[in-house]
Amino acid sequence: MTEQKTSFESAMKELEEIVVEMEKGDIPLELSLKKFERGIQLARQSQQQLKAAEQKVQILMQSNGEDTLNAFDSDEL
Repeated sequence: MTEQKTSFESAMKELEEIVVEMEKGDIPLELSLKKFERGIQLARQSQQQLKAAEQKVQILMQSNGEDTLNAFDSDEL
């Protein structure tokens, strides 16, 4: 099975839809397994995309002379 690349936002939306559908519990076992498998693919892909974004931010911060990432605090906005 080939893994499709999906944007992070699309993957999150599809994951939410899968969770909602599976929580209803009224789909056949075979379809549940397929949806679970797709959910795992999407979760792994999203995790990789987040890790790549974090690495990119870290590189950008280092190129600006900052060595560490600071925790984001929404209260500072």
